[in-house]
Amino acid sequence: MKKVFSLVDKKIAPERMADKIKNEVKKYIKRERKKSLPEGADFWDFDCHIGNDEQSTIEIHEKEISKSIDQLLENQTESFYLEIIAKSAKRNKKPKL
Repeated sequence: MKKVFSLVDKKIAPERMADKIKNEVKKYIKRERKKSLPEGADFWDFDCHIGNDEQSTIEIHEKEISKSIDQLLENQTESFYLEIIAKSAKRNKKPKL
């Protein structure tokens, strides 16, 4: 998902727009996790980037998406860019002590 989201709407409060965006992101991640994994992969990992525009993004963990949206809302940002790319990954086993 590569998308520019707007937090400003004539009829909807910015807080409700943020909730709507968070719900859309949550549904996208859930949908991606349901896809079958390629051979040799254990789970779906996500590369997430967020910023005011595509050029000024920073990399974040998927669990930080909601916090980042809230922070953008506090800064009264009108719109932001969010990129979530799914990739298959393999778990690393912890060494036994």
